[in-house]
Amino acid sequence: MKLFNRFANLFLVILLVSLLGCASTAKQEGTGEYVDDSVITAKVKAEIFQDDSLKSSEINVETFKGVVQLSGFVNSQADINRAVEVAGSVKGVTSVKNAMRVK
Repeated sequence: MKLFNRFANLFLVILLVSLLGCASTAKQEGTGEYVDDSVITAKVKAEIFQDDSLKSSEINVETFKGVVQLSGFVNSQADINRAVEVAGSVKGVTSVKNAMRVK
């Protein structure tokens, strides 16, 4: 019985440590958050790609905890405004940071 209790305690400790290892911090995402951000990034890229007025290959999208950052070069300020608008309309996006530049 003592042997069983030791294995049970060891198992609980390993489980607790592994769960804490997946927790997020202020500067690092947890596993679930990383997957969510990857999905948001894919959705934003898809929406930008579907917009005829934007050249999606020149716009980079990165997401961290729901905050989308757009970077790259576009032809006009109107393209910047449209890309920010499109990114902000995607479900799960909490805010959009614009780092795009006009060519």
